[in-house]
Parts: sequence; structure tokens; C-alpha cells
Amino acid sequence: MVVLREMRQDEYPAYCQYFIDDYSHEIAKNYGHSIELATELAKKELYRCFPNGLEGNEHSLLCIDAEVRGELVLVGYLWHSVNVTDHSTFIYDFFVFHEYRGLGFGTQAISVLEKQLHGIGINQIKLRVAYHNERALKLYQDVGFVITGFNMSKKIGVS
Repeated sequence: MVVLREMRQDEYPAYCQYFIDDYSHEIAKNYGHSIELATELAKKELYRCFPNGLEGNEHSLLCIDAEVRGELVLVGYLWHSVNVTDHSTFIYDFFVFHEYRGLGFGTQAISVLEKQLHGIGINQIKLRVAYHNERALKLYQDVGFVITGFNMSKKIGVS
């Protein structure tokens, strides 16, 4: 069982630390920047989208909780932003902690997100995936996303 819930204020600093470290390494690898420049770019992106932390913005930071040995534990994060105009959402970050990968939690989290979004009239999920992230690319394709260049898209709630 997987539950998506809004991130609590006390969880936000740990997320920021994870995101800046993870995204800066991705930026450095993808664009050839120094880790120092990549870290500054990662910080700018995070603070651009969350200028007031978790308060009052158009982005949603979710914690992925899953049942592990009979109790709900934090297994990852999902950051997305709904665009009401085109009935879509864009996933900015989707991360399952290494020790919980391969257990189906990522697939279940996408399914739960789809159900939540469909319930509010959203019928498409969009995202970008790094070309070298074969594990993420496989997950997204396995749950029905299609490649649209380096962007990916999936219709939800359509029979």
C-alpha cells in the first residue's frame, strides 16, 4: 500500500538537502557544469518554485509513504504542479529512496497520483527524464508514458 500526502514543514529541510544534492549532480552530468555552479543552479530552481517554502505556491510536494513490515514509512518524494488550463500536471521530481527501489512503490505512487488527479479533472501527466536514467525511463514506459522527444506524457482517466 502506498499513500501520497502533503509534505510537512518539518520534512521540508531534508527534502531541500536531498533535492539540491541530487539535482546538482544531474545538472553537472547533463550539462558539464562544475558541481559548484550546478549546486547554485539547483538551489535557484528550488527557491524559484518554493519562494516561501511550502506555503502559498502552485507546486505540490508530496511524501510517498508505503507499508513496510506492517508500518507506514517514508519511501520517497513526488513534486508536481497542476496546470488547470490544459488539465495536466508536470512532475518536477520523483524519487524513491534506494533501499525501497524494485518493490513496486514507484509504480503504486504513480497509480495513486493518477487517481487523485483524475478526481479533480486532470487528464494528463507530463515530465522530463534524463537520457541516462534508464531505470526511470523503464518505469515511466511500463506505466504507460510515451516518449515525446525528451519530454514524456501520459493520458489518464481515458478508457
